[in-house]
Amino acid sequence: MELHILEHRLQVASVAKESIPLFTYGLIKLAFLSSKTRCKFFSLTETPEDYTIIVDEEGFLELPSSEHLSVADATWLALNVVSGGGSFSSSQPIGVTKIAKSVIAPLADQNISVFMLSTYQTDFILAHDLRVNLEYQESYRWRLEKRQEQDLTGPAAGPQLTDLTPLPGPPPSPQCSSSPGLSILCLCALTVQRPVIHPLSSPSNRFCVTSLDPDTLPAVATLLMDVMFYSNGVKDPMAASDDCGHIRFFSFSLIEGYISLVMDVQTQQRFPSNLLFTSASGELWKMVRIGGQPLGFDECGIVAQISEPLAAADIPAYYISTFKFDHALVPEENINGVISALKVSQAEKH
Repeated sequence: MELHILEHRLQVASVAKESIPLFTYGLIKLAFLSSKTRCKFFSLTETPEDYTIIVDEEGFLELPSSEHLSVADATWLALNVVSGGGSFSSSQPIGVTKIAKSVIAPLADQNISVFMLSTYQTDFILAHDLRVNLEYQESYRWRLEKRQEQDLTGPAAGPQLTDLTPLPGPPPSPQCSSSPGLSILCLCALTVQRPVIHPLSSPSNRFCVTSLDPDTLPAVATLLMDVMFYSNGVKDPMAASDDCGHIRFFSFSLIEGYISLVMDVQTQQRFPSNLLFTSASGELWKMVRIGGQPLGFDECGIVAQISEPLAAADIPAYYISTFKFDHALVPEENINGVISALKVSQAEKH
């Protein structure tokens, strides 16, 4: 695996449901007329509470300045973990549980707050408190070889290396790098205690993780706009028969020309089936929502709280952080085991 620090400088913002009409012009331009902007990273997620917008600085200029737009204080960097040395555009998603041990846990242990965005193509880690140091690719290969040696031969004498372990010797002066493919993290913060445990819930929805060819976007633009911006005024008859555990959740991402969608089954059935890409297995997902009250942006270890037990159980997961809560999607057949594993993990940490 390789850890890339991308060039995007991102803003994370929230819009209340009743205020979304004030921003639809800019959001439609970002989602459907991206060639008219300089934006390369845009994501919009609707939850029961609000809309979360993740957008690069160029795209942020398309949104009107308004008291109805709540913006997180920090500017966020985007990290991307890929396998085989390729860029995310040519890779398959590794999944948050695959990087739980090598990336997510070390960041949490070093008191670095992260925001997670999984897409159909790949997984992004957003962080705003990184000490970033540019190293040569040979140094990265050395680190990876040492890690592989440990995996093959078992524990060695001395400290164990992870993908984020600083290189031997005094730490170099921190500097920020936006060069993909050559960037290595040097984490200089002191290790701290993990945060409080957050409550979990699982709505009754069944979800799909899918994608759409950008060339076919005009064919479903009207439907997508209806789903993205007017859900409050439309009562889905299929959802009406569901129980009260059904929630509203829809996520649209357009990143470097690649579209990713997360929607429940009822919403997916509104789309032409031949236009959406899904995995060969057609797998459906259930959701675990994290948080009983809005989560803090400065709190560390929230993603690790979920990803580590799932990684230990070898259960894949997509993970989407929003302005107020976090959301993990796991294969439908695993949901009961996931809830049990997470509750056991929480009990052990109390």
